[in-house]
Amino acid sequence: MKASRLAAATAVAGVSVLALSAPAFAHVSVQPEGTAAKGGYAVVDFKVPNERDNASTTKLEVSLPADHPLASVMPQPIDGWKVKVTKSKLAKPLEMHGEKISEAVTKVTWTADGKGIEPGYFQKFPLSVGALPDDTDELVFKAIQTYSNKETVRWIEVQQDGQEEPENPAPVLELAAASEDGHSHGSSTAEDASDKTDEKADAKTETAASGDSGGSDTTARVLGVVGIVVGAAGVAYGVLAGRRRTTA
Repeated sequence: MKASRLAAATAVAGVSVLALSAPAFAHVSVQPEGTAAKGGYAVVDFKVPNERDNASTTKLEVSLPADHPLASVMPQPIDGWKVKVTKSKLAKPLEMHGEKISEAVTKVTWTADGKGIEPGYFQKFPLSVGALPDDTDELVFKAIQTYSNKETVRWIEVQQDGQEEPENPAPVLELAAASEDGHSHGSSTAEDASDKTDEKADAKTETAASGDSGGSDTTARVLGVVGIVVGAAGVAYGVLAGRRRTTA
């Protein structure tokens, strides 16, 4: 009897732990594809799980950090979703590639034009962002998730040091250290493509040079053989001519 009560209590405790820990696994989060390095560019994915059994997620609004505005923000098209990019004037203009930028993207909104994220599924929403700031170790985004039953969940609470994770934590992007060469790109960029093109061109040049060198070596060898043959013929002719004179 005691054993059965103990087993029942253990099962109830286990279910309670799962119930308490479930929100930690089901909140909206952000992760880079590759590395999000300071001063560089990266593609980041906002992962949105559907937490409801009787409703679908039909809208996601992501507000970008106002304290570290990003000059370049580009969403990737997603089938079944419409995207809207909202820009705002900056209190302090940014400088990017020698040009001053007076406005930046402050919010990106995805709205389902179909079923959205149904129960039991999740969806990733990719953004290409940069240049990432070099004076912070993380970027905090705030997200609002809307369901088909008009319910909204505000993932906007910022984690405080030394405290437990809030009930609705805001997505946080951890930034890696900048690379030594200063080109901190988490994904392929035009500059990377240019570098690859230059490398291919160098490889072709080396191959052509190698081919020219090989052709010159072959020509030299042929001329050397011809010279030897001609020399041998001359020697033979001289020997025969000497014999004829001696005989005469």
